[in-house]
Amino acid sequence: MDPNDPDPAVSPSVWRYVRADRAHVVIDAAAYFTLMQQAMEQARQRIHLIGWDFDTRMRLGSGRRFWNLPRKRVKPARLGAFVVWLCQRRPGLQVRLLKWNMGALKFLLRGSMIIDLIRWLFSPSIDFKFDAAHPVGCSHHQKIVVIDDMFAACGGIDMTSDRWDTPEHLEQDPRRRKPYGTKLYGPWHDLTMLVEGEAAAALSELGRQRWLQAGGSPLLPCAVQADSPWPQSLKAEFRDVEVGIARTRTAWNGLPELREIEALFVEHILRARRFIYAESQYFASRAVAEAVARRLSQPDPPEIVLINPETSSGWLEQTAMDGARIQLCHAIAEHDPAGRFRIFIPYNAAGTPIYIHSKVMIVDDEVVRIGSANMNNRSMGLDSECDLFIDAARPGNEHAAPAIRNIRITLLAEHVGLTREKVATVLDRNSSMIDLIESAPRKGKYVAPFVLRPLTDAEKAVADNALLDPERPEDLFEPFSKRRGLFRRGGFLKPPREWRRR
Repeated sequence: MDPNDPDPAVSPSVWRYVRADRAHVVIDAAAYFTLMQQAMEQARQRIHLIGWDFDTRMRLGSGRRFWNLPRKRVKPARLGAFVVWLCQRRPGLQVRLLKWNMGALKFLLRGSMIIDLIRWLFSPSIDFKFDAAHPVGCSHHQKIVVIDDMFAACGGIDMTSDRWDTPEHLEQDPRRRKPYGTKLYGPWHDLTMLVEGEAAAALSELGRQRWLQAGGSPLLPCAVQADSPWPQSLKAEFRDVEVGIARTRTAWNGLPELREIEALFVEHILRARRFIYAESQYFASRAVAEAVARRLSQPDPPEIVLINPETSSGWLEQTAMDGARIQLCHAIAEHDPAGRFRIFIPYNAAGTPIYIHSKVMIVDDEVVRIGSANMNNRSMGLDSECDLFIDAARPGNEHAAPAIRNIRITLLAEHVGLTREKVATVLDRNSSMIDLIESAPRKGKYVAPFVLRPLTDAEKAVADNALLDPERPEDLFEPFSKRRGLFRRGGFLKPPREWRRR
């Protein structure tokens, strides 16, 4: 059996359960980039970077801004120069980078990135490949870093530009600057999970298989070593914990379709007893929305709070994702008479919307899942995705529950502009996150309810048929079939009543 195929002995929603000696959730890219620089400096055998996008001009943590010279002892801050500098100091170190192929044209518009790629080309230690191992219309969307098969990161953060930000999400922060320019980008929120030990080795196996599928030469597992690249400055939230791994992959070139992430979303939503806290770039998945509606229609439904960006980035995404979000919210409302499902939009202290790129879900303070998959159809069946989760209800994981609660409190505190201590105190008195959000003073950062705007007939048609957000590759060529779309034949959700009457 292909090691990347699902294991039927585990679960249709999980590829593998593995132990992590340590695990930690990193909130926002400023901390993540610094930690990854520290970890890569400790690499001895291989650094494997897998992403939707890379920008060699981005700054990691500390170091010099400009070009690296071989005799310089101070490390460069830019990713491109840092990788070269690292390979010069670590004989035998392998660096392998895998990036989605459709982003290749961006490189021509990124100036000095071409020079970085040329320098990488002439380094025997570095190999860079574009991933085209998918049908037309699909994308490689995983964001994974593996170092020495002992330490790994998996989440929503790509090592690219326009991602760096702090939890304060300050207005006009001069550090939130595009590469080699004076233009600033807006506040950006993101998450990833770090793991060490067997969990990292499993992600390494997943990455090596993807590298091979994309046309790379076979990569052998790293030799066992005593020293871990885990950043010495980081105290882990979780120790000796079981981690689950779930994936999405469309069928291609003899490889079977994987829809573990979709099954896991449904499983986690339907098991919720008290609450779900989630953050996602989109809310456009038919399967996720149907699971939400089913759980809300049952007795004693949980409270469900979803943090979304105000609007998607780019005209195409706005047309597809924003329209679908409105359609699904109307449809869910017919199963939610108590108003237990709410979407909120975060803003910084100046009232600027914070772009939510994170993909996280916390259920009853028992489950925390973080990965690359959004709540849209593409992430359920079209694009390659990878999610990690920790379930405190599984045997041996009971000690993880307090850390999961702390993560939820930290995220709520970041968004509502209160201290962690204040949020914890309020939730101890009243467990409702909706009440917490609506009663929080708007003196700094805050969240506001998502307001449903009217849709044009064209927007409804695009959203209803999932024209730009299909679930499978064949849907790209069968756009108006009743077997697909948000309100497909036989599905749980129906179009809102007032639209059905028209």
